[in-house]
Amino acid sequence: MFITNQEAILKEKYSCLRNVSDERARRLWAASEANAIGFGGISTVARVTGLARSTIHRGLSELELIKAAEVPLLSSRKIRRSGGGRKQITTIYPEITTALESLLEPTRGDLMPPLRWTCKSTRRLSEELTRLGFSIGARKVADLLKALDYSLQANRKTQEGVNHPDRNAQFKNIYATIKEYHRAHQPVISVDTKEKEILGDFSNKSREYGKKGSPVETRTHNFPDKLLGKVVPYGVYDLESNEGWVSVGINHDTARFATNSILRWWEEMGQHRFPRATRLYVTADAGGSNGWRTLLWKVALYDLANTIDMNITVSHFPPGTSKWNKIEHRLFSFISHNWRSKPLYDLQTVVNLICGTTTKTGLIVKSAVDHAFYEKGTMVSDGELKRINIRHHDFHGEWNYTISKCKRGLM
Repeated sequence: MFITNQEAILKEKYSCLRNVSDERARRLWAASEANAIGFGGISTVARVTGLARSTIHRGLSELELIKAAEVPLLSSRKIRRSGGGRKQITTIYPEITTALESLLEPTRGDLMPPLRWTCKSTRRLSEELTRLGFSIGARKVADLLKALDYSLQANRKTQEGVNHPDRNAQFKNIYATIKEYHRAHQPVISVDTKEKEILGDFSNKSREYGKKGSPVETRTHNFPDKLLGKVVPYGVYDLESNEGWVSVGINHDTARFATNSILRWWEEMGQHRFPRATRLYVTADAGGSNGWRTLLWKVALYDLANTIDMNITVSHFPPGTSKWNKIEHRLFSFISHNWRSKPLYDLQTVVNLICGTTTKTGLIVKSAVDHAFYEKGTMVSDGELKRINIRHHDFHGEWNYTISKCKRGLM
């Protein structure tokens, strides 16, 4: 743990005084040091010396009485002998540390540990220890936990689930294809749906600078407004141009919505950037509206290929690796950062904040509202699947495939 220069000085002082002064003198010294530090002094002195905060508070009260001349500095009261006072909790209950650790880390095979389904706070731990016959409060439990090298822990996102044996091979396949398309000056895009956002005067995470004492007032509860509803941002990111398009949907995230978003990108940005394009490469996640198992996604891509008159090759990232999709950290992360702490009052606010997203590397983002209604649960017939001109690649054809446009005169 990092120790400041002030704490190091206090620790040195206390190590010199503790063995040559009695309990009351140590208490008064600690109180005077805490008083000199000011705000946070009690916590600092308690942390450095190991004295209880209640002891320092008692010393502060005694200092006030001394200043008021109500108590002489050299009190005639008897100072208790060394070793007197309340015994250590571990002396009273030698087995308490074992009991506490068993509550925190139950032994294997114990199917019903006492606190399996409850929050292991110091209060709950003290209640359970008391039930087991130990008289102990929450603060003393906290002291024991510190001595046992326990601390408050948060969840950490590190596990990606079971790794597919061909995960790295698929990564290499995707990046090799991207390089080949870039060399040929053909467009490569990364697509995905950003998380849904509720519209209205609701709080948004994080903070930004504003006039002191005048925060933006929002609702206390984030219950969706039935009139405003939610929005579904679907993004298209051009890897070579560092440009992005976001269609803001107002109902459902479907495969038709996804491909129409790609079409909007092509009409608004793509065709001007790649006027001689003959093919399009799309990288996408394994699930969602653009998942490799979604039949409507392939049918909608076939219609898109015919609309933009280009063959479309798609590669999906293996399951559990969506964070590797470029759109996540090259587009969506900056959009979220740009609208941090800003309530998304309405559709226009969302579009303006998305379009206002920029980076030092020159990111350009355009956006518009998609007012179309997309029905959920659309079934795909066998006839629709048969008309798709799809070629599955040799390496994981379920993840890598090319959908060709229909030849002229055959549509």
